[in-house]
Amino acid sequence: MNAPLGTPAGAALLDRTADFPILSRPVQGKRLAYLDNGATTQKPLAVIEAEKAFYEQSNANIHRGVHWLSQHATDLYEQGRESVRRLLNASRPEEIVFTRGTTESINLVVWSWGRANIKAGDEILITGMEHHSNIVPWQLLCEQLGAHLKVAPVTDSGELDLDAFKALLGVRTRLVGVAHVSNALGTINPVGDIVRLAHDAGALVLVDGAQAVAHKVVDVQALDCDFYVFSAHKLYGPTGIGALYAKHDILAAMPPWQSGGDMIHTVSFEGTTYADVPTRFEAGTPNIAGVVGMDAAIRYVEQVGLDLIAAHEEALLAQATQAVLSLPGVRIIGTAARKASILSFVLDGIHPHDLGTILDTEGVAIRAGHHCAMPLMTRFGIPGTARASFALYNTPQDVDALVAGLRKAQKLFGIGHDQ
Repeated sequence: MNAPLGTPAGAALLDRTADFPILSRPVQGKRLAYLDNGATTQKPLAVIEAEKAFYEQSNANIHRGVHWLSQHATDLYEQGRESVRRLLNASRPEEIVFTRGTTESINLVVWSWGRANIKAGDEILITGMEHHSNIVPWQLLCEQLGAHLKVAPVTDSGELDLDAFKALLGVRTRLVGVAHVSNALGTINPVGDIVRLAHDAGALVLVDGAQAVAHKVVDVQALDCDFYVFSAHKLYGPTGIGALYAKHDILAAMPPWQSGGDMIHTVSFEGTTYADVPTRFEAGTPNIAGVVGMDAAIRYVEQVGLDLIAAHEEALLAQATQAVLSLPGVRIIGTAARKASILSFVLDGIHPHDLGTILDTEGVAIRAGHHCAMPLMTRFGIPGTARASFALYNTPQDVDALVAGLRKAQKLFGIGHDQ
């Protein structure tokens, strides 16, 4: 089996470990090799300091306050919205809604746009590699409204079967939900082609960008997707904050989802009118410090350069793929031609959870299990995988530690090596 990605010619590896304080902390008495970035990334000092500075110097509730601190906090909050707009190349900041993350963003679309536009007999089309967050909300909506959830299959290499996807698009398809990058396989889906096909069929498209925004340049205008969602904590930012992008005309036509303070224009006991977008979808006091931290994370990534980050991770993935394939009894799950930052595999005779536990004793942090993609694991006939996922601060030394830990696990289980 060939490595899914080769090292780019002339690619220089980044050295940003010093920017991340936690990476200097020993784990189990060993140097930490943090390879669980698909679950959450570590945070650079710039992000940590930005949140700390907000609470020390700028803390106030946003919007409507006439005092200086409130206006200053509002400026910082809206500065964060502009940073998300810039990251995604949205056409205007009003197309960005702050949420708790990818899951809440998808639920917002499901229960606002979906409940207003999906009727009995309509169809939602997703792929077989979706995260549970892009499966279960649509299932619930279909159950309530009498709609149908269709699933486009995944090939043995972990790629979307595009011919089958085309065949499933029909006159009743109202929305397509697709991961930009699979969290369990690393597959980069042909989102531009998917959007074009869906639009030709009269359907809108929601793209789950949780695993994409930290690893590649995203341009929602070029993709022409209708919705795009992501979480800051997979982008070197805080937990509990993320964003929904939606085309302005679509967003402006959507009814409120959550209600309460700040999302209103006028309130009386006779009736309520609602604020313009995006405020209509940001009820209550938001995670202001989280937005400040996400703003700092975006600025950090922009300063490093997403193209450099992608090349760095591509080189590490190629190194790790080749090294892991040198072990006996290994099977890589997900060998698509286009992948990003994720190496998912099984070793004969060793459960992924046992692998994760043994690697932890060596200071190597990976994720083991179904990765919130149980239908995908069923498709490959396995309970789960061991997943090493890479970020801009990972090094070849981390890959060496991973492989050494896997060799130790095989030795403990009495599995021999050819060399």
